[in-house]
Amino acid sequence: MNIHEPAHVQIAHLPTPLEPLPHLSEHFAGPELWIKRDDQTGLAFGGNKTRKLEYLVADALDHGARMLITRGARQSNHCRQTAAAAAKYGLECILVLTGEQASETGGNLLLDRILGAEIVWTEGNDPDSVLESSFERAEQAGRNPALIPYGGSNEIGACAYAFAMRELQSQGQTFDRILFASSSGGTQAGMIAGAAMEGMPVRVTGISVDLDSESLRGRITPLLERIADLINLDLDPAAVEIDVNDNYLGGGYAVMGEPERAAIELFARLEGVLLDPVYTGRAAAGLIDLIQRGEIQPDERVLFWHTGGTPAIFAYGEELLSK
Repeated sequence: MNIHEPAHVQIAHLPTPLEPLPHLSEHFAGPELWIKRDDQTGLAFGGNKTRKLEYLVADALDHGARMLITRGARQSNHCRQTAAAAAKYGLECILVLTGEQASETGGNLLLDRILGAEIVWTEGNDPDSVLESSFERAEQAGRNPALIPYGGSNEIGACAYAFAMRELQSQGQTFDRILFASSSGGTQAGMIAGAAMEGMPVRVTGISVDLDSESLRGRITPLLERIADLINLDLDPAAVEIDVNDNYLGGGYAVMGEPERAAIELFARLEGVLLDPVYTGRAAAGLIDLIQRGEIQPDERVLFWHTGGTPAIFAYGEELLSK
């Protein structure tokens, strides 16, 4: 295959570390657990969106953008990293955040403000409509905005994780399964494409943090097709198994329950690894349950791909320490 890699700028600190988790592996008496540290991509506390923004920012600059505009939840990691990427490249930034104007200044919201982003609150209105109207106002004002999709998850952003799989392949370890938090679908679609591109016989398991499995697969399948077209990958999405597990939705998106709290504590105290309450904490809770129920076998080699999000932990202090 003559793979085409789209233009990208250099933002992330790559390759991110690939490390064993010996104490967790011993705690569960197998499987052999490893971690890929995309919380260390380096852009304003890092995270998986930094990889996507390398391609999205390049595309925005190619189209003459002077502003980035995107949307997310009030503690959005994607928005925080978009604001940082905008600052790095001398661009303005508008973030459309869900909900009423917040009085708190913790976690990602504090960082958004430090990074100089202009924040627009949806205040009960449809987030996509508020995003569209904010984009139109910026365009009419001659600010040349570029729309960064929710989660950075169009084919341009998501293809970053196809090439992240190439990076993983170059690090010399093989795994039976990769497990991570899945939400907007871009990271998972990119990983699936990358596994096919590199000929990696690995199971790519997304732990959904907010959508039921059917809805999330409905996002991933067409995105996978567009990624394949973009990078010139011979892949039939209909023939690919999209492994999504929605058994760990708990109280809903961004609602931290006891499974997430326990997972955060276990990773911190056994490995010194910090997870966040919304994404990686929920994915780790799923990993722990799958091991304990025997769905992940003791002889498997499993990679937990840390997608970042740790600044959000400071917005959940009372809940984390309430035990």
